[in-house]
Amino acid sequence: MTDKLDGKAALVTGASSGNGRAIALRFAEEGASITVADIQEAPRQGGEPTHELIETEGGTAQFVKTDVSNPEDIQTAVERTVNAYGSLDIMVNNAGIFPGLQPVDEVDEDDYDGLMDVNLKGVLFGSKFAAEVMRDQDDGGAIVNMSSIAGLNGFDDSPLYCASKGGVANLTRELAMELGPDGIRVNAINPGVIETAMTTEDEEVAGTMVEEIPLRRDGEPEDVAGVALFLASDDAAYVSGHNLVVDGGLTAG
Repeated sequence: MTDKLDGKAALVTGASSGNGRAIALRFAEEGASITVADIQEAPRQGGEPTHELIETEGGTAQFVKTDVSNPEDIQTAVERTVNAYGSLDIMVNNAGIFPGLQPVDEVDEDDYDGLMDVNLKGVLFGSKFAAEVMRDQDDGGAIVNMSSIAGLNGFDDSPLYCASKGGVANLTRELAMELGPDGIRVNAINPGVIETAMTTEDEEVAGTMVEEIPLRRDGEPEDVAGVALFLASDDAAYVSGHNLVVDGGLTAG
C-alpha cells in the first residue's frame, strides 16, 4: 500500500460489517488509526471483529459501542478518537439501515422515526461533532457521508429510504459550503447494489439487477472502500460537495 493516510485518525461508523468494515480495513492499510463505531462488535458476516483484525495485521484501532441514532453516543466516539489519537482527521458517516420495500401507504410514524434517526440524523450529528474538532486543526479534515443512488433517483416502494438518502446527498452539499472556509471537505458516496448483509439478508437485492448493470456485476464493499480512500485522502484535496456514484454504470442511462 501507499500510506496515503499515514498519521491520520479516522472514525468510521457502522464499521463492524459491510461497507464500513471494508473502509476501516482499507484506511488502516493506508496508515490511519481507526475508531470502529458500531452498535455491535461482531461482524454480521462472521469473522474477527474489525478492530481486532486491524490490530492483528499491525495497525492501530479501537472499538467504541455507538448507536448513531443517539447524538451523545456519536459525541463520545469522537471524543474517544481524539483522546486516543490526538486528532480526528477523517469522519466516515457510514452507518445506515434499509427496511426493505415499503410503499408509502404502509409507512407509519415509527417507521419514519426509526429510519431517519439512523440514516439522516446520525449523519448530521456525526458531521457536527466531527466539524467541531476539525475546525481547530491546522489541516481541517475530511467528512465522507454514505448516501445511495436512491438518494439521487427514485425507486419504487422505497419512500423512506429515498428520502433519508436524498437528505444525506443534499446535506453533503450544504456542509461543503458551510465548512469549506474551515478547511473541511465534505463529500458523499452513492453506492448502487453492493453485496453486503443489507442486500443479501435484509432485502434480497444482490444478484437481481446484474443484467441492468453495464459492468454486469454487483459491487463489493472493497469497491466502496477504494472510493472512500480517494475522498478521504489528499488525492481529493480540491474535491468537496460531490456525490460520487459507485454503481457499475446502473444510473448512467
